[in-house]
Amino acid sequence: MGITAMIPGTTIDGLLTEAGERWHDIFDAEALRMQVMLICPRKERKILEMHGDMVEHGQPVIGVFHRPRAEARLLEEQGLNPRDASFEFLDLATTDLGPWMQHMITNEKWVRGSISIQPVPFSVDVPAQRAFENIPMICFRHPSLPAIERYYLPFPPTSIPNKCFVSLPRRQAAELARQQAEILGVGRAAEPATPEPVVVEESAESATVPPQSPETNTVEAAEVTIPEQESVPLPVIETKSPNGPQSVTEAITKATTDGFEEMQAAGDELEEANVPLPTTDVTIDVEQAAPEPAEEPQTEIEIEFRALVTELMANGVEPSDMVDDPRWEPINERAAAVGFETWPVFMELTSVQ
Repeated sequence: MGITAMIPGTTIDGLLTEAGERWHDIFDAEALRMQVMLICPRKERKILEMHGDMVEHGQPVIGVFHRPRAEARLLEEQGLNPRDASFEFLDLATTDLGPWMQHMITNEKWVRGSISIQPVPFSVDVPAQRAFENIPMICFRHPSLPAIERYYLPFPPTSIPNKCFVSLPRRQAAELARQQAEILGVGRAAEPATPEPVVVEESAESATVPPQSPETNTVEAAEVTIPEQESVPLPVIETKSPNGPQSVTEAITKATTDGFEEMQAAGDELEEANVPLPTTDVTIDVEQAAPEPAEEPQTEIEIEFRALVTELMANGVEPSDMVDDPRWEPINERAAAVGFETWPVFMELTSVQ
């Protein structure tokens, strides 16, 4: 099984360039890699993001999603509504393609085909784009979606800037992935190594203690003066009896006997009056809880995103259908521009119901 990490603001080419530094021995630069395209129902995109957690693979698998915007009408002309689907480009080792797609093809009956990745025509108003040669690519699509022959991009698939979802082999890279990016799956943290004790070697000079002469250690008895202890007389315990003073033992015995008799007499009076004994309130001092850290103020884009999700839930819109709202995409684009992650807030709000 793998462990999935989300790395924002990068491309497949950028991650492949840094693969040796990021993943060290986990990434084999000599392994043959390939790119494929996946088309799934839009409501199943989150499952596709975490697909690597359920698949055993040997090399890092990098995926990036693309959302058609101005070029959406070019897909509608081929009979596919872009609002119904999510489009992912994968870069993976050829040996990992079979295990990666096995469950989808065997159980969900995904269909394998081919597609031509083409640059967006200049007639379409796309502010930033780069020309590239048509790229034939293997395409896997969910059976509920119609087939298309062409898909249009402003950049080559490996140069699309977006969030990249990287799945690393769990047994080799759980801790490494946790250090590199935000962990989306559940990993097992490695136990911290026990620090070795540091042995400080003292210099021979500091370790050598100069011997003291016996004259300095000898103290003459005449020089030491021991103060005499003054005796303090014990107080005499007086008594009202004509017999004179008592001994200490007799005084303690008498005081104990008198106190017990007084307590017994007081108890008899309470029983006669049938007065309930007062209950003593026991006050337990509880340490005051440490003040909770002040919550960070919400940004304007977070307030707007929360308001949108709350409004859609109040209108009875299912979480999987919220992406169809025309306000959804602009808010997410602005959030990505300022580095605000909408997915944790979305899960927080939708999980309340």
